[in-house]
Amino acid sequence: MSNTENIVWHEGSVNRQRREAINRHRGLTIWFTGLSGSGKSTISVALEERLTNMGCRTYRLDGDNVRTGLNRDLSFTPEDRIENIRRIGEVAKLFRDAGIINLTAFISPYRRDREMARALSSEEDFVEVFVDAPLEICEQRDPKGLYKKARAGSIPNFTGISAPYEPPEHAEVHLHTAEKDITGCVDQLVEYLITHGYLERSLVAAAGTAR
Repeated sequence: MSNTENIVWHEGSVNRQRREAINRHRGLTIWFTGLSGSGKSTISVALEERLTNMGCRTYRLDGDNVRTGLNRDLSFTPEDRIENIRRIGEVAKLFRDAGIINLTAFISPYRRDREMARALSSEEDFVEVFVDAPLEICEQRDPKGLYKKARAGSIPNFTGISAPYEPPEHAEVHLHTAEKDITGCVDQLVEYLITHGYLERSLVAAAGTAR
């Protein structure tokens, strides 16, 4: 018997459309993927700051943060990486239903897992962002000292060294962080969100006036 066989989703009286109307923007997931050190967390923090200044309702799901609580029972084996992304995909889906812009910063090395997260809702609710930096640049940055440990063999299953990374083939946004600074990356992302109808350009103008 399935664990979900006798479970039925319970609808409330307040739906997603009403929440989005209050928020003045759509609920969506901005899914950052890339090697450790590529800039995922840094850019997601900067983008959240920009969106918050525009009056958007946001929440950031960061890989390390989630592993301190919800996913603290998972390791970095291929099987646990799959479960890690499955759980995050489900949490992101709930945030979308709440009408919130959620930003996820995870290496998420396997294409099939990112596609699984995308498939939980419509294509229009999921923006995949490939944070692209060459491995040698990521190793030079190495903000947490992880590459050094991985090269020494003290961290097994480390993406880019002893475990594979499958880059996106059709990401909505491609950021080259070895060539563009944080502000430029955030500008590129905000312009994408405006151009594709996720945000109103008037929000950007209002945020500039407020500053």
